[in-house]
Amino acid sequence: MTDREQYIPGPPCGAQVRKDGEKWTLILVRELRHSPEKVWQALTDPAHLREWAPFEADGNLGTVGMARLTWMGTQRTVETRVTRADAPKVLEYGDMLWELEAFGSGTRLTLWHSIDRRFISMGTAGWHICFDVLDRVLSGTPIGRIVGPDAMNFSGWQRLNAEYAKQFGVETPKWPPKAVQ
Repeated sequence: MTDREQYIPGPPCGAQVRKDGEKWTLILVRELRHSPEKVWQALTDPAHLREWAPFEADGNLGTVGMARLTWMGTQRTVETRVTRADAPKVLEYGDMLWELEAFGSGTRLTLWHSIDRRFISMGTAGWHICFDVLDRVLSGTPIGRIVGPDAMNFSGWQRLNAEYAKQFGVETPKWPPKAVQ
């Protein structure tokens, strides 16, 4: 059995939402056992992003300027602008803000991500798994990226989706969503 087959995400943790109508902001905090510099590289370097993130970037996100993100599973490409790149502390582009804080011998990583409220539990479950995969990549024990439909067909994602929905007080969204009539 591979490490990926043995992987079971832990319980929901470190997540909260700030509500503003239909747009909600997910705030997800994870303590990683790796230096801010190492985490920064994983957040900005396209080769590292391909190992754990739910999107691919057409260039390094560590400098202010335009970037193109392709979301996995949808092949939806979004033009975005990196507006802050203060290595290794703050990275901001599109609807995401990443904060890295030295914490003990590691990093406290905080993601602020604006998400339509209908998809908040799904997004949180996906990021939860991405952060688990990121931690394993940085530890030198990668299990492979688990994103898009791959993640949504994963029983751990389904459990997290339901548990985060309950935590946030929303109905558990079903995947795939019903077609619009």
